[in-house]
Amino acid sequence: MNNELNKYPVVSIITVVFNNRDNFTKTCECIKELVYPNLEFVVVDGGSTDGTVNTIALNSDIVSKWISEPDKGIYDAMNKGLKMATGDYVWFLNAGDQPASGDILNKVFASVENADVYYGDTEMIDEEGMSFGIRTLKTPPEVLTWKKMIDGMLVSHQSMIVRKSVAADYNPDYKYVADIDWTIRVLKNSRNIVNTHLTISRFLIGGFSRKNTIKSITERYKMLCKYFNPFYVLINHFKITFNFIVYIIKRRKLL
Repeated sequence: MNNELNKYPVVSIITVVFNNRDNFTKTCECIKELVYPNLEFVVVDGGSTDGTVNTIALNSDIVSKWISEPDKGIYDAMNKGLKMATGDYVWFLNAGDQPASGDILNKVFASVENADVYYGDTEMIDEEGMSFGIRTLKTPPEVLTWKKMIDGMLVSHQSMIVRKSVAADYNPDYKYVADIDWTIRVLKNSRNIVNTHLTISRFLIGGFSRKNTIKSITERYKMLCKYFNPFYVLINHFKITFNFIVYIIKRRKLL
């Protein structure tokens, strides 16, 4: 049996949660449906008082490691999860996010062996589980490189499965866009980046940065200027903002 398990890389699913018991429960239920045989489930709770800790205990059959203590924000919590994870790969699914299907990891690792980063599409859902379809405002490019990140978060964080050895810590100096900065550094560290052409995750809309859109755009501009020519970053931000406004007008909803 151990020899059979060794054929599959260990995937550490890292879930960050704070006073979000109901959505965390939904994530646990979906992780239980995964048929992949080599999982580690790491839960980082920010000191919840709404019963989340009890829910973690009730799911002790799938939770490998967990802590519950105050943190300095979501990215600090994610760094804690990275330190706790011992798998070959890490996959961030925060409370409310879900794997796209029970066999998605089997399909991902069947696509290509030994990649540094696997990425794919994302389905958008609300708290009732209603689907808004595949993310369309930004779609994964056929070939993903760090230089393409000048256009923003082209791949949802939840639809990237990353080799732990190339996964940098999140920069706590950023309150809203540390995930984009992290992705750039991960891609710069990676040699084999694979587009799986699969829908990898179901993403719960209405995240932290989306609720702080203006602040997020401002911080994103400053962050991207560290990696790219400020003039081209500015031009791109005008383009991104225009496309975003058109998208909202057409869809009449914020995804």
